[in-house]
Amino acid sequence: MRGIAYDRFGGSEVLELRDDLPEPPVGPDTVLVRTHAAGVNPVDVGIRQGHLSGYFPHRFPIVPGWDLAGTVEAVGPAIHDLAPGDEVFGYLRRDDVQWGTAAELVPAPQRCLARKPESLSFAEAGALPLAGLTAYQALTEALDVGEGDRVLVHRAAGGVGFFAVQIAVALGAHVIGTASPRNHGFLRDAGAAEVLDYAAGPVSAQLSEPVDAVLDLNGGDALTDAPEQVRDVARVASIVDPAVNEMGGRYVFVRPERHDLEELGRMADAGQLRVAIAKAFPLERTAEAHDLVAGGHVRGKVVVTLR
Repeated sequence: MRGIAYDRFGGSEVLELRDDLPEPPVGPDTVLVRTHAAGVNPVDVGIRQGHLSGYFPHRFPIVPGWDLAGTVEAVGPAIHDLAPGDEVFGYLRRDDVQWGTAAELVPAPQRCLARKPESLSFAEAGALPLAGLTAYQALTEALDVGEGDRVLVHRAAGGVGFFAVQIAVALGAHVIGTASPRNHGFLRDAGAAEVLDYAAGPVSAQLSEPVDAVLDLNGGDALTDAPEQVRDVARVASIVDPAVNEMGGRYVFVRPERHDLEELGRMADAGQLRVAIAKAFPLERTAEAHDLVAGGHVRGKVVVTLR
């Protein structure tokens, strides 16, 4: 099987294009997916550098990637709602780190997949799951965002932030995003009612009044300032720093969830959610994709395409 793999932790130079990877196993409740596109996320860089080795078992060689879109190649005997040829997308976080998505064939637990939204290309669908689920679960579960809420999204032009702005708008919120000035128009086009410059001093001082909920995607000074930005610190959520729990807020670590994937697909097909592709790379240039994501300041999502 052809794919990207690495045999040791390190920089992007450890990523190798290989055509001798073993075909993955297909368990009773597993879907074998032929990958068309795989999203690249900051967590992929962290895993490659060994930063999550204390949290998940790692088995080399490791194929990177947790996002994908593709077509079903085969299904285990316990799978009855998907069949070969079906188009799917998903967030493939398994219980260990080995069989990632930057390969021709990927074994996906059933819980990790949903049918691909018809309105999205494979590249767009492959870029949506991890970041989209992160935004959706933070907004709907940790923050309970609803009609009329004023919601502040930090680092709103990034992968998670851009989805969070759109999802919060779809939930009926008045959305305020933070971003550099070059991204203000980008966020207004996504539905943000207000956009603040995160470099122009404490965000709390730029707000006309405290907001109802804060989604922290940045950490650091933005999170330290969060209690001054919000009416009730219990409605501060961070995906960056677990220390948010100590201030009375909520730390969010995204999980695979079919229902939530289906809801993201519904929003996309209803015109409420679009995917901004910053750059697409062919499989053999996966190292460049990792370097771009690691550099930060990417507007939208980075993907690797296989077909």
